[in-house]
Order: sequence, then C-alpha cells, then structure tokens
Amino acid sequence: MFKRKDTGPELFKHEAPTLERKKDAIKYIKEFYRYNSNINGVGGLDRYLKDYNGWLEHLVMRKNTIPNEESVPSETYFLVRCNDNKIVGMINIRLALNEKLRNGAGHIGYSIRPTERRKGYNKINLYLALKRCDECGIEEVLMDCDKNNPASAKTMLALGGIMIKERENKEANIIEQVFKIDVKKSLKENACKFEQLIK
Repeated sequence: MFKRKDTGPELFKHEAPTLERKKDAIKYIKEFYRYNSNINGVGGLDRYLKDYNGWLEHLVMRKNTIPNEESVPSETYFLVRCNDNKIVGMINIRLALNEKLRNGAGHIGYSIRPTERRKGYNKINLYLALKRCDECGIEEVLMDCDKNNPASAKTMLALGGIMIKERENKEANIIEQVFKIDVKKSLKENACKFEQLIK
C-alpha cells in the first residue's frame, strides 16, 4: 500500500474538472513545460491555459460528441491524491473509437506530473479509467505508447495489457507499441491491489 508518514495510507480518486480547480490545473500543465516533458492525456488543456472556462466548455462538447470519423465522445479526469488534495495525474478516456483512433492513440491517454513520477500512481490512474470503461460497456481497451517510453508500457503491462503489435508513426518519427486490455479481467485480477487505494 502507498503510505505517507504524515497522513497515513494514500487514497486517490478521479475528479471531473471544475472551475474551482483552475489554478491547480494550470500549475499541473506548467510543470510539464518546466521539466521539458511531453504532455499527454489532458484533454487539450495545454491549448487553453488562457481560457480555462473555454476548456471546460470544450470538455462538455467532447463528452456529448456523436461518434464520427473526425471525433468521438471522451471524458477527462484529474487524478487527485486525497490526502493533500493535489492533482498528481490526468487521463482522457475515449468512449468509442473511429478508424483513426483504432490505428493510433486508442481509448486512453494519461500522464503523471513530473515531480510525482516513479511512485506507481499511473497504475491507479489506469485502474480507475478501466472502471469507467467497464461502466460504459467497453470490453476491450486499445492503448499505445512510444517504444522509448518503457514506464508507460510497464503501466499497461501491470494492468494486464498484451502487446499486439509495433507500428511506425511517420508523423511523430517514432515506433509505437500497441496494447490491448481485457477490461473485466483486469479489474478482477487487480481489485485486491487497487480498491484499497481509491476513494
């Protein structure tokens, strides 16, 4: 179990973005710039730093999108550490896939802020996302990552991910590894690890 000497066991939750989180959310994105780190799974927040209200409106629009070949419905959440109410991660869940997403990006994009990495938090982030996928009737999740990002691959593998192929992303000039996760199987096999850590 994740523990902190000062506050006891760490607990986590997914929290839908709100206006009250504006300052915290912007600080989250700025930390990535400070550490020159790639930004993923934030639902486009990095493009709305000067228009947070516009981002919240964008999220509502995306959630209510009717699936088509250009866009699909999605939800974005903060991963909050309840002990200190800090945003430690974010995740974007696509509730349907079009052909473009089947061949790139998949159902889920995620991130953990640079100063909170190497603590296993992204596994909790993904577990919570799989619970949401299960609620929405998604039986199998597709995800991918840069072959040079072993931390992301380890997260998917830890939640039962199976690498099904590698592909070249010419636009990004990288090799991507594609994983699939059986949602119900993953939740059943990992409940004992993570249910005690979520609020």
